[in-house]
Amino acid sequence: MLADSERVHQRAWNQTLEPLGIQLDWDYYQKNFVGIPDEVAVRERLHLEGAGALVARKQALFRQGMAEGNPFLPETVRLLEQVRTVYKLAVVSSSFRSEVEPALERCGIRGHFQLLVTGEDVQHFKPSPEPYLLAADRLGARRPLVIEDSEAGVASGRAAGFEVLRVSSVENVGREVRERLGMG
Repeated sequence: MLADSERVHQRAWNQTLEPLGIQLDWDYYQKNFVGIPDEVAVRERLHLEGAGALVARKQALFRQGMAEGNPFLPETVRLLEQVRTVYKLAVVSSSFRSEVEPALERCGIRGHFQLLVTGEDVQHFKPSPEPYLLAADRLGARRPLVIEDSEAGVASGRAAGFEVLRVSSVENVGREVRERLGMG
């Protein structure tokens, strides 16, 4: 959870689903959509046909929403600048690279990460351990620390056998990660 993107995701879903008479309130969205790949959400959460068109529309609206604002809090950027000098960093996301990488590049922090693992890189999404196992293997990480905010992400990191820090909110990422790493 580096970016404050969940409200953008929720808004994109609601815009996509509005013609079908479906709206996702924040609580329902948080419990059922955070950390879940879009295709899975359409099939298993919404039980709708035509996943391809719905997902394409949602993702286009999400990219537009991300382009309209900066989803990275200044405190998170400061944290990344500090920890990248000590640790190898990776973004592990069930989202597509086209949703993740442009925001990192636009905000000038893409270079902080040695690796991006996205939905296109794996056969099994979170909560499968595959995304985190792939990232650890490609980074050569011996004792990865997974930082997550979603149930699926926490389950994925734990299933991979890694230590997991579940952050409470995007606003607390900097403080909680620094505390865990002993960086005060």
